Amino acid sequence: MRKPDVCVLGAGIVGVSAALHLQARGRDVVLLDRRAGAGLETSFGNAGLIERSSIYPYFFPRDALKILKYACNLLPEAHYHLSALPSAGPWLWRYFRAAAPAPMAQSFAAFRPLIENSLSEHAPLIEAAGARELVHYGGWIKLFRSPRTFDAGAATVDRLRGFGLSIDILDTAALAEREPALAPTSGALHFNDTAGVRDPGALSQAYLDLFLARGGRFVAGDACTLAADPGGWRVGAEDGPIVAREVLVALGPWSDIVYRPLGYKIPLGVKRGYHMHYAQESGAALTRPTLDADTGYLLAPMARGIRLTTGAEFALRDAPSTPTQVDRCEPVARALLPGLGQRLDPAPWLGARPCLPDMLPVIGPAPRHKGLWFDFGHAHHGLTLGPATGRLIAELMAGESPYLDPGPYRADRF
Repeated sequence: MRKPDVCVLGAGIVGVSAALHLQARGRDVVLLDRRAGAGLETSFGNAGLIERSSIYPYFFPRDALKILKYACNLLPEAHYHLSALPSAGPWLWRYFRAAAPAPMAQSFAAFRPLIENSLSEHAPLIEAAGARELVHYGGWIKLFRSPRTFDAGAATVDRLRGFGLSIDILDTAALAEREPALAPTSGALHFNDTAGVRDPGALSQAYLDLFLARGGRFVAGDACTLAADPGGWRVGAEDGPIVAREVLVALGPWSDIVYRPLGYKIPLGVKRGYHMHYAQESGAALTRPTLDADTGYLLAPMARGIRLTTGAEFALRDAPSTPTQVDRCEPVARALLPGLGQRLDPAPWLGARPCLPDMLPVIGPAPRHKGLWFDFGHAHHGLTLGPATGRLIAELMAGESPYLDPGPYRADRF
């Protein structure tokens, strides 16, 4: 029987980052996951952005016309299953209420320090893991199809620059110069502070390899078996049980399988999302992740090809795949990027983003159980925030003075 100091449940980018930070503080750490490697679930299929410039969380829109269109499933950036409303409806209502001015201001204030430390916390791990070739620092493009939306986007730039961000406003000619593969549009914003990752799953695996090289252990196991034990916490693994003094829950959208049986009523919801890879045909190539802001999808150059990622689907976490958004966005994307070739995946990939109504993660101790800790609910920013929240939870578990105020992320804030 293995008896480490800490067992981290979940080997996505969040769990692996936390394991590395705990290990750096002298803890004997076992990382447990049901899959055979790191970053094979939610961390695998994102847009590949370490998004330093997204200082505002993804709040529920307050525009009545847009809400009506969402309700009728008319916009490709969002889609919902009618069958999911009985269970998802109460969460959506809390999500809507959290976008009122006062709570939204609180969420923004709490979210900003995490985002501002996102790239700087990734940097030493990228170097130590030898993963520099996976990362590029060319920023990302947010383009607009109409003069009206371009003018509205450009009007936000001065405010965003006030937060220390570097943003270029590109007219049609300037956009064509930076991304000649794209068809003409009305203009774009170029966010320069963001890093792109050519293979997010490979970055998670590189972090896991670093953890193992430093003496960590990775095992396959079932987080559902977690139970209190006289030695702390017991969890079943393929090659025998683990008893750890402390356990960290970093299971993303599956975190509820651990905390609900223990009596916690944390309102964790999911926003599902899809991706598809496409060949890049001859001619000019896309060089940066590019968001079509008026349609709601993103194209990103990846190691496998051009990845199209969708907006949010509101459905039960484990409901069958319904890649409607990929099918609706693909013709628009082909018109925008004429060099977009054939599909490379047998079917669209489906993942689930773990979201709390206030769009903030849960980071800190479980209020009623000694030795149980939480680090989940990173919404759209798991890849971005994994190392930043990993450092914070490791500092808390080690009894150090945290580099950020953990109060806004506590588990009992709801």
